Amino acid sequence: MDTTADFLTIIRNGYLAKKDSVITDFSKIREQLVKILKSEAFIEDYSIEESKPANKIIITLRYFEKGMPAVTGIKKISKPSVRIYSGFGKIPQVLSGAGTTIISTSSGLMTGKTAKEKHLGGEVICQIW
Repeated sequence: MDTTADFLTIIRNGYLAKKDSVITDFSKIREQLVKILKSEAFIEDYSIEESKPANKIIITLRYFEKGMPAVTGIKKISKPSVRIYSGFGKIPQVLSGAGTTIISTSSGLMTGKTAKEKHLGGEVICQIW
């Protein structure tokens, strides 16, 4: 089971349903993903709710004026069956820089732009625009 794809689908479906927030199970990789989404202004905010038996991440979705969602597309690139890796010089751009590529590097998850600056390559997780 691909928990990253499940997480991205929860966010995509939340935007399609015009929800104010979505709730997902906590994991460290999801926490790193949501931090990147907040820093890139794709979501408004997030909080971690400690509860039994499992912690939850509550994500507040971001909308522009007239109800336009901040995220118009999410594409999972690397899958459990086919892993996609990229060197720092060949990290793909999303819509000529209008979107963000998320890379899993030896230093953790980061945007494609940050990975290029640090000369790090890795597994291409997803693209968001």
